[in-house]
Amino acid sequence: MAARKRSDIAAVLLSGGLDSMVAAALAKEAGREVHALTIDYGQRHRREIEAARGIARTLGLASHSEIALDLRQFGGSALTADIDVPKSGVGEDIPVTYVPARNLVFLSLTTAFAESIGAGRITIGVNALDYSGYPDCRPEFIAAFAEAARLGTKAGVGGEGFAIDTPLQFMTKADIARECHRLGLDPALSWSCYDPTPAGLACGACDSCRLRRKGFAEAELVDTTLYSEENT
Repeated sequence: MAARKRSDIAAVLLSGGLDSMVAAALAKEAGREVHALTIDYGQRHRREIEAARGIARTLGLASHSEIALDLRQFGGSALTADIDVPKSGVGEDIPVTYVPARNLVFLSLTTAFAESIGAGRITIGVNALDYSGYPDCRPEFIAAFAEAARLGTKAGVGGEGFAIDTPLQFMTKADIARECHRLGLDPALSWSCYDPTPAGLACGACDSCRLRRKGFAEAELVDTTLYSEENT
């Protein structure tokens, strides 16, 4: 059997969230050999790591690697430090759930992973429409990073850069919910909540829960995720 072309091999950043699950499924649907990378960055809850493992198994990905990176040493975010997760609704300013330079760091690691396995594609489920205003989800950031990856890797300077696929970039959360449904995925496989309850339920009130619930409601689809009754 002939070896796969680099362009047919994708390294997917799999956080365990809805967006990353749909992005990984779309890469597989496109006929690519999909290798997932999950980064344990010291987030305050473990649920999304468990979700990533379940997604990788369910999708039958070629491989699933995990790497530990303790961003708690830096703090500066409600996801990595003892800062309350806001529950008052999605605002206009960048929220305290922003993890400093997270996608910059994560894409750098995913690029190293991609180069090591001979992948010519990097897939990330960033979204620039229904999101919390994080600067590292914007198209201009992704384009700038692709150029940095071309300049800063052996593959890149050898004329074989990396295509950074952002299939959800300009989708609404309702669009993403519809894709989840079309792909036959159970939404509950993924985890989006920033602040799960002690009983392991999604809080239903953080920015991520609000955007997710709004998307499924607008798509008129059922989100099988279990939410706290306090916020339903």
